[in-house]
Amino acid sequence: MKASGLLTLLFLAGCSPPPLPVLAGAPLPAGTARGIDMPTDARDVAMELGGSHLDFVARYYRDPASRWPALSADEARTVSATGKKLVAIWESHSHNPAYFSYGSGYADALSAYRQAKAVGQPHGSAIYFAVDFNAQQGDILGPVDAYFRGVYNGLIEAAGGHVPDYRVGVYGSGAVCSYLKQARLAAYTWLSNSTAWAGYNRFTDWNIRQGGQSLLLSFSQDSNEARGDYGGFSIPGGSSPDNLSAEAQRARSAPTPKPISLNGTPDAL
Repeated sequence: MKASGLLTLLFLAGCSPPPLPVLAGAPLPAGTARGIDMPTDARDVAMELGGSHLDFVARYYRDPASRWPALSADEARTVSATGKKLVAIWESHSHNPAYFSYGSGYADALSAYRQAKAVGQPHGSAIYFAVDFNAQQGDILGPVDAYFRGVYNGLIEAAGGHVPDYRVGVYGSGAVCSYLKQARLAAYTWLSNSTAWAGYNRFTDWNIRQGGQSLLLSFSQDSNEARGDYGGFSIPGGSSPDNLSAEAQRARSAPTPKPISLNGTPDAL
């Protein structure tokens, strides 16, 4: 190659735009599952989900006062009918360090348990609980630790004092995930896409890792990858996307409030 041509290429490379977000269709390592998390009802985009290459969809259990819809039994069946697994996550005031305590963890576990049973979530699958802020060591060793002890005991209480029906997962920073996994307060870890949060680069023992928004989907979501057992589940008996009601089809095109992703100001409020 001539020197002038090489200089031209180097100049163009220096002026090129930043890399695009990871695409949902990009190749992943063998044994890795591809998924998304989304704050809105997946029935509204069921046909698009059915035609995608996704393996799972993460949806929320929520405080009844939330302005965002919680995962319902019909939604869970519809997503399962598309051939995708579900991942359940509880989020409520999870961006606020002052919210975390033993009592709030206990109460959240009872609420999440009731919603999981109403959905038909199978025994032995996971419910992730969000820690949606950059928790420092004092937060992790204090209120976050207490919160997850409350979660565990709340799930025991909900199961009548027996082994919990659902396994505990955590969504959060690398530092939060690492501590709770080592303390055996969480069986599953979901690493937030907030790369500036504590421990992001050092934590590699994740079950799910969040990425940026996929450009291959028309609705707001965050892409994720999972490996091995990540606590996902399916619900039998759903309607296929082709048989959705006219009302559900109209809902797909109806305007919805712009959601805020899990790794920012929470969408649960």
